[in-house]
Amino acid sequence: MLDVLAVTVPVFLIIGAGYLAVWRGLFCQAQVDGLMVFTQRFAIPCLLFLAVATLDLARGFDWRLLTAYYSGSLVCFVAGILGTLWWLKRGAEDAVAVGFAAMFANTVLLGLPISERAFGADSLAPNYAIIAVHAAFCYFVGIATMEAVRAGGAGLIGGARTVARTMATNSLMIGVALGLAVNLTGLPLPGPAEEAVRLIASAALPAALFGLGGVLVQYRPEGDARGIALCCGIALLLHPAWTWGIGRLLGLDQGQFRAAVVTAAMAPGVNSYLFAAMHGRAVRISASSVLIGTAASVVTVSGWLLVL
Repeated sequence: MLDVLAVTVPVFLIIGAGYLAVWRGLFCQAQVDGLMVFTQRFAIPCLLFLAVATLDLARGFDWRLLTAYYSGSLVCFVAGILGTLWWLKRGAEDAVAVGFAAMFANTVLLGLPISERAFGADSLAPNYAIIAVHAAFCYFVGIATMEAVRAGGAGLIGGARTVARTMATNSLMIGVALGLAVNLTGLPLPGPAEEAVRLIASAALPAALFGLGGVLVQYRPEGDARGIALCCGIALLLHPAWTWGIGRLLGLDQGQFRAAVVTAAMAPGVNSYLFAAMHGRAVRISASSVLIGTAASVVTVSGWLLVL
């Protein structure tokens, strides 16, 4: 157990340091926003670019790996919708927002550093394969469903167009796309350029973790406690449990299996709040689920690592 805590606690200590720095006024919110702009628009795209550029595509994009993880995402999305409709007694649009929060795991800011510390940097190829399509998949499912609900079932095309526009300007997706282009063409970067990209990428995860802690100060634990419990329970327990079962059924190798389960065990990401705010639905539940889910994942992620 101590070995597991040695993996997870340092990650959450960095998040806690960012939270404490902003809470005590040592680091203002504008500085946090600037740090997150650097990580989200520059450092993390560089990290993803380098990873995808050298990824073994045939092995990385294994249909069994993606099926194990993303079937779980869909199950969580549906579970969040049904739980909101039947248990919380809220409307369909709120249900879609809660379902999105339950589905959208923090695959980058939490998933990558925890997996790297647990299994080593050489084990991250399956993680990058999941991350490469994560935002596009979740936003397509969420936006298309929200548009369909609002348009009475006729919003699929509008949702697809919205996702296409969003992904075309998303820095993370641009990093992935450029990495794929280099991978497929085999064109190497000039040495100085590659070294510069690596230097920026090396700052991505620690800076992003610190910034995530600062961002979480904004998210007060308020709103429907049952809604928060529903969202966090689905994200932290149902998603990894489903992925575990499907991963065993499909015969994933050990590296793929561990990457899929650990990634599925991550708390709801900040994009959950952004999606809810964009549509003006279940905003407090989504924001609080990001905060409380991140705090609770200290225990739940440690538990999943222990059984793995």
